[in-house]
Amino acid sequence: MIAEVIVDIAAGETDRIYDYLCDDDTAVGSRVRAPFGGKIVPGFVMRVKENSELPKERLKKVLPCTDELPALTEECLVLANKMTARYRVPKALVLRLFLPTEMRTGKVRELLRNYAEAIVPISEMKIAKTAKNQLGAAEYLAENGKTDCAYLNNVYPGGVAGLEKKGYVKITKEQILRDPYKTVTGEKVERTLTPDQKRAVETIGTDERTVQLLHGVTGSGKTEIYLTLIAKCLQEGKSSIFLVPEISLTPQMLAQLRARFGKNAAILHSGLSAGERFDEWWRLRTGEAKIAIGARSAIFAPLENLGVIILDEEHDSSYSSETAPRYNTFDVAHMRAKTNGCKLVLGSATPSVDTYKRATEGEFSLIRLEKRINQRPLPEIVIADMRREVRRGNNSAFSSALKEELEKCLTADKQAILFLNRRGYSQTVICKECGYVAKCEACDVSLTYHRDEDCLKCHYCGAKYGMLSACPECGSIKLSYAGTGTQRIVSDLQKLYPRARILRMDNDTTSGKEGHYKILKTFAEKKADILVGTQMIAKGHDFPSVTLVGILDADMSLHFSDYRSGERTFQLITQVAGRSGRAGEAGKVVLQTFDPENDVLRYAIEYDYEGFYRNEISLRAAMAFPPFSKIVRVLVTGEDDKKTLEALREVYFALEKLYTDNAEKFLFFNKMRAPIKRIQNKFRYQVLMRLSDTSVLPEIYNVCAEARTRDVLVAVEENPANLS
Repeated sequence: MIAEVIVDIAAGETDRIYDYLCDDDTAVGSRVRAPFGGKIVPGFVMRVKENSELPKERLKKVLPCTDELPALTEECLVLANKMTARYRVPKALVLRLFLPTEMRTGKVRELLRNYAEAIVPISEMKIAKTAKNQLGAAEYLAENGKTDCAYLNNVYPGGVAGLEKKGYVKITKEQILRDPYKTVTGEKVERTLTPDQKRAVETIGTDERTVQLLHGVTGSGKTEIYLTLIAKCLQEGKSSIFLVPEISLTPQMLAQLRARFGKNAAILHSGLSAGERFDEWWRLRTGEAKIAIGARSAIFAPLENLGVIILDEEHDSSYSSETAPRYNTFDVAHMRAKTNGCKLVLGSATPSVDTYKRATEGEFSLIRLEKRINQRPLPEIVIADMRREVRRGNNSAFSSALKEELEKCLTADKQAILFLNRRGYSQTVICKECGYVAKCEACDVSLTYHRDEDCLKCHYCGAKYGMLSACPECGSIKLSYAGTGTQRIVSDLQKLYPRARILRMDNDTTSGKEGHYKILKTFAEKKADILVGTQMIAKGHDFPSVTLVGILDADMSLHFSDYRSGERTFQLITQVAGRSGRAGEAGKVVLQTFDPENDVLRYAIEYDYEGFYRNEISLRAAMAFPPFSKIVRVLVTGEDDKKTLEALREVYFALEKLYTDNAEKFLFFNKMRAPIKRIQNKFRYQVLMRLSDTSVLPEIYNVCAEARTRDVLVAVEENPANLS
């Protein structure tokens, strides 16, 4: 037989099918080891056929891998073909998304252990009295049954081997599953759906449209609807994918899924160890688990016969991949939903403007949940005008209103969450004498001071530098710290409220697989009074004792040079505010701003999404910004500035011709340096376009695919989540 193989080399020149001889039982989708260029490289079987156009004597033979099942399902291969055509990247690069990295490279496989089991009754065993270890092992097996050989060999060295030699014991290998989040368990709670929730479930089940938008205020019970949909899928023998935007949310959701569905739930995300990720992936591939939960990458879970795909917090920018292939999770989920004939459910209290427009125009089904469960009121949002605070001489990070509410909250033995989307102690270190700003040597960005480690860190490449004792430019010791981060907030809170128990949750405190879970569990168990954190605390968390939320710098994302700055600010405020008052008592939110008259903030404090949407969509229409156009960025990066510039010129001139020939389809076209000129020692240039007609998109991808070299990466991003 002949196998059509894609070799696992992500380069344009090798991105084609190669014919190899193979065994008759070689299956489509299986992994193989293929002789290629004098080496043995991994490969994927895309098709099996009887004949090749090449003579058989010229064909080499592939060596099969030892997988029990083909690693890639038929649907995976179909999806990979669609993604390759859509994003114009090497097929090997797409196929890699479907497998754990360490599995592809042969660095991880199933964990097997030897087990001993007696096959002869102990009364019939002939063991000399002097063979004490054999006697001990035989007695242990008679009493306890099948046992791990490692344990028996530790207690009775050589005993098992002696019994096996005599034919009294059988040794078998069994796979041991590495279980991530062993300590994560949930309490099974039987909940009755509210009339609104029942209506939502019925609508999703009966509406013929593939995409269903569940627009529900924070605390309206969207999660219970998701769980009900998953339960229905299991009853019908179907599988489900449940996506969340942050890794910090996965343990919380996993606990609920385990409480309801037991071992049917498997988790996939980048925070797992290689062994754990492989075993969870394997449970999904074999059908032992039928529910995949995780962040963006879980959309590639090897499940068959999908019944529902859920994107919780669908508006979140983390659903867009910023590494090749630069896919949008919604697009991939939509492809899978269409292939499986299942529903794609998008959930959000603050849907993206693009999604909401498509829903109101009837392309998607729109289901509204306008009230919280048990009719609990949304928390009151109070604006604290920081301009007045400064005029009164208050230069701290806390307004008088926030300090007053914190005092009340702590006195009442309740909990508070303070949100600031900037980690570290201070954003920049500046010399007061000459104006020098400490910058990363590998990136064109300023360094952030981290007092816990007394060092300067780059938040783009992770590099660490020793803290400065003097300015390296002029020698002055007059160094100032500009911009407050979460570390400084915790330090200031400890001075204000010395008895308060304070937790911090950001990228610096959540290292390790259970970093997020441990902090959230501690806070949920009321072992802390105040939780200070970045955007990872803003979404999805449910803490019944939280009655106060403080938003310390609501303006931070409001004035970015991005057409979505207003949308993101509204979403963030609404999401953070929703963490307050989720149980019996009313919640309160103190929103600190230097721009209290801003329309976006005014809509946010009223929870008026409809008003915000009408205002925002009219602005977008007037300016011809998405969803009335598409922004396309071609990002050119490389370590050699000269080669990168040459590649930029090649791309630009090819695209300029496309622009000249199709000027009516372009609203904007120009080349420039990227706002951050260098990251991780790679120079960055870009061509920015705004399209009124996307029919030229395939040609843009073609131009960029042809311009890629070994030294320079040329990537296409559609409506990029981050334009820096």
